[in-house]
Amino acid sequence: MRARLPLLAISLLALSACGGTTVKGDGPPSGSSRIPDMSGEVTPRPEARSRYGNGPVYEVLGKRYTVMPSSSGYQERGVASWYGKKFHGNLTSNREPYDMYAMTAAHKTLPLPTYVQVRNLRNDKSIIVRVNDRGPFVHNRIIDLSYAAAIKLDMIKDGTSLVEVTAISFDQPAGDRPTRTATSRSAPPVKSGVSQPEPADHKVYVQVGAFGDRSNAERRLGALSLAGIKNAFIHEERAPDRVLYRVRIGPVAGVTQYDVLVDELEGIGITDPYLISD
Repeated sequence: MRARLPLLAISLLALSACGGTTVKGDGPPSGSSRIPDMSGEVTPRPEARSRYGNGPVYEVLGKRYTVMPSSSGYQERGVASWYGKKFHGNLTSNREPYDMYAMTAAHKTLPLPTYVQVRNLRNDKSIIVRVNDRGPFVHNRIIDLSYAAAIKLDMIKDGTSLVEVTAISFDQPAGDRPTRTATSRSAPPVKSGVSQPEPADHKVYVQVGAFGDRSNAERRLGALSLAGIKNAFIHEERAPDRVLYRVRIGPVAGVTQYDVLVDELEGIGITDPYLISD
């Protein structure tokens, strides 16, 4: 296994290092008449781990990544990108041909293969994809979607989108699969063959702290102000037995603004911003 690690790293770099950097003009091959099937969905099913692409440790662009032992409980919010014709037909990290018209994705650390639900926080559109590749190896990107998947999430034009990624794990009983936190909006997977109403756009905010004491929330607000970070406010969440003071920034116009904001927050030591959609 160790002898194969350098080869794996080189292969990953060659196949996925550009993941998350959509090439200008990327999309269907010129003259292609093949259009993704917009009515169907991937059906999650238990699968054995691939012989290839599962590390357990690999290195790309000087950074080491450790493959997760299980997808159970995984949920993350951040930026999704997509990749298309430049890689169409190339081998993915688990040695399957990349098909830009299939519902697949690349992820840096989830086991291969893993099924995940991806929800566009802006429009609430939701899909299921099969993770069979590694990437995207770009700062502040969490998943790289196929061309077909990006179409279904309505993110082709912008190239990136703010999303929520939730693993559909078979490592535990169905009744114990991960659920969203109270601050998340729950959205079931899109069902095959069912016409879905066109969702309205949602406002997206970045949460940078939740406090039981308002004075702590005000201190966080002051730190943001000193750093020149605008549009920050305190959102009160009242329950019968407590009040939570959540410090949020926004609404965030899109990925470009989010990228800038993440860098600014890292500059003052805040490394765990959380995306919220209304």
